[in-house]
Amino acid sequence: MSEQDVTEVTVTVNGTEIEAQSGEMLIAAADRAGVHIPRFCYHERMSSVGMCRMCLVDVDTGRGPMLQPSCMVPVSEGMIVDTESDDTKRAQEGILEFLLVNHPLDCPVCDKGGECPLQDQTLAYGPGESRFIEEKRHYEKPIPISDLVHLDRERCILCDRCTRFADEIAGDPLIQFTERGNSTQVLTFPDEPFSSYFSGNTVQICPVGALTAAPYRFKARPWDLEENESTCTTCSMGCRISVQSSRNELVRYLGVDVESVNHGWLCDKGRFNFEAVNSDERLTSPFVRDPDNQRQLLGTDWGSALASSAEAIRRAGPQKVGIIGGSRLTNEDAYAWSKFARSVIGTDNVDAQLGDGLPAELVLGLPPATIADACEADTVLVIGPDLKEELAILHLRLRGAATKGRTQVVQIGAATTGSDSYAQRSIRCQTGEAAKTLSELLSSDDPLAKQLSDGSVVVILGRSSVAESVDPAVATAAVIQAELPHATFLVAVRRGNVRGALDMGLAPGFLPGRTRISNPSASLTEKWKQIPEKSGLGTSEMLQAAAAGQIETLILLGADPLSDFPDRNLAADAIQKTKTVIAIDNFATSSVAQADIVLPATAYGEQSGTTTNIEGRISRVAQKITSPGSTRDDWMIATELAWRLGGDLELTSKEDIWREIEQVAPSHAGITLERVQSSEMFEGILVQQSSIDLALPVPKDTPVADGYGLRLISGRKLWDAATTTEQSPSLRHLAESPSIKVHPNDLQRLGIPSGTEVRVISTRATENLTVTADDNVQRGTAILPFNQPGVGANRFIDATAVINDIRIETL
Repeated sequence: MSEQDVTEVTVTVNGTEIEAQSGEMLIAAADRAGVHIPRFCYHERMSSVGMCRMCLVDVDTGRGPMLQPSCMVPVSEGMIVDTESDDTKRAQEGILEFLLVNHPLDCPVCDKGGECPLQDQTLAYGPGESRFIEEKRHYEKPIPISDLVHLDRERCILCDRCTRFADEIAGDPLIQFTERGNSTQVLTFPDEPFSSYFSGNTVQICPVGALTAAPYRFKARPWDLEENESTCTTCSMGCRISVQSSRNELVRYLGVDVESVNHGWLCDKGRFNFEAVNSDERLTSPFVRDPDNQRQLLGTDWGSALASSAEAIRRAGPQKVGIIGGSRLTNEDAYAWSKFARSVIGTDNVDAQLGDGLPAELVLGLPPATIADACEADTVLVIGPDLKEELAILHLRLRGAATKGRTQVVQIGAATTGSDSYAQRSIRCQTGEAAKTLSELLSSDDPLAKQLSDGSVVVILGRSSVAESVDPAVATAAVIQAELPHATFLVAVRRGNVRGALDMGLAPGFLPGRTRISNPSASLTEKWKQIPEKSGLGTSEMLQAAAAGQIETLILLGADPLSDFPDRNLAADAIQKTKTVIAIDNFATSSVAQADIVLPATAYGEQSGTTTNIEGRISRVAQKITSPGSTRDDWMIATELAWRLGGDLELTSKEDIWREIEQVAPSHAGITLERVQSSEMFEGILVQQSSIDLALPVPKDTPVADGYGLRLISGRKLWDAATTTEQSPSLRHLAESPSIKVHPNDLQRLGIPSGTEVRVISTRATENLTVTADDNVQRGTAILPFNQPGVGANRFIDATAVINDIRIETL
């Protein structure tokens, strides 16, 4: 229904007139008016089905009162509703008595006990006793329907919430009703588990505890939990969550319904990776490399570790120090490190991205769009990663908008993605040639060209493969800027707070507030006193310089180049040839194990602050538990190092840091500490549009394929070998075994049977992998997911190449 079709109507509820929108369901109008109508099956984010009948109320539309389900009745002018009539109360008692006929008395052992709508509504609206004396139905219980979700069919009241979510919202209809009558039950299909990236949402919305989450089962009771609202930083979506703890241990995340971002939904990775924070593998004290045994790290105290770090920085000098990482940090931490790098060390060699993102010019300078803009645009043009794998909740939001006809999704790429199922058009192109394909489309007489030219367009732009350089994405941005000047962008950077880290100046050539290093604000110059005159090096350039012996001290801010940088060979060479590597992290990652000094940092849930999501929306991150051992916040480490180097950042708290950000960062002017601490942060605060002049770098041309090799495509999967996944016992086994996928015709041409082990050869490495035939793979390409267990794709990638080719041979 369009805005012009919406009219206000007056409805009388329990003797009080309320205003409602024509067409909305009575139960929704009552909710907005503060009148609670009990319900089980109704959910405001899904279609109404009227399954449970708990929301029956007396409705009089002029022909006398009649019991009707308020979740199925649209409001109309003059409607009179009584939610407390005798008929309504009798209906509620009867419905609850029927629901309890087969429901077991599991409350003492049910995870839902204490926060169960069935418990609460039985007490509030149910009969005082049950007349049912026959045998209840029994099923095997519980049964694991996936690695993360358990099903207890005896408790199920057939509300249809889980099945509707799986079908309508997630697009994974893997759980359905089976049987009929009294035997009706919810089940998965035979030999097909509930393998959805969003299965945890069904647990949260289940009103009775029929679905429970394996990581939370029997961990705590609701009355034992303490909670704070916070923001998920697993990816850059910035989903609002409730962080819950018990006895100083994180035990559960729940989605919070925020209109601007996640609508209450979470992906399973973001929901369940809290286990990593509780891991026994956490770094809790500093370490330094044993001078007598270079293979061993020795525990030390903070004073000695910081002194050694400061001496390594001083000895190297400004131009030979590099700082990589920062997307794990809060905005306040990132600002402190940005200030430390420029005003104390005197270097601009800083980069929050690990060579798998996009140039800061694109992220900060392209005309911005919001998630809501994308969901309401005439067309959403997706040229980048598989959103279902890398930005899962953005995938849900776009899917919902597309299936409801609010927008049309057009996708251009070299590989199939999760968006194909709801896209108006999926256009296949050769690897690295999205810009050429789009330009040809816009100059053709295809109706889609007119649709893009005449209507509103939001572009979701990113790296479709880390085996490509940034050049294809830059070329695509240039085409869109030239031929679709009205288009706005959601730049698909995936790391948690990478947008915020770039806003705070953790990018070469940029200062806090989305300003160039050549044009600092007067207030920033006054606060910082010293700012480098020239732009520094990005991550790839720093690693190349380190490999050439031109970087002597490398600081890793929660970064693991050996696992996350696209070119492992370059990262390994750089770390080996750097005199001092200082790693500030939560876990002993591959790169931390090679570091000379290790400083333990606080993790998510152990510190407060703010983060910035993909659209530039600032929201709060809450501290819920105390950190283990002697771990410290990242900003504290920066201030300590500054002091030991003879500087003073003049930062004493997170609140103090935010006040300075508001003063010196033009894009954050007016976002005061009072606003950040107010209820306005529930929806988040959008940062002002950048005022920088966008000067896109000239992209390199995509080389022609040699005819013998295969173009490598390497995107990320939701389940991978990431540190938080590996440190979460419930998640670490979900990543696929490494396998390279090739079109059957290519395998036939090469004489290689599917499922066999082959030799994979690139300019960087030769490794053995299993090859699998897949009709969805474009001919002439090979797909190997990034950062999977075993042989990683980054062994084959040359970060200096525009496109990476591989060859496969029989053993």
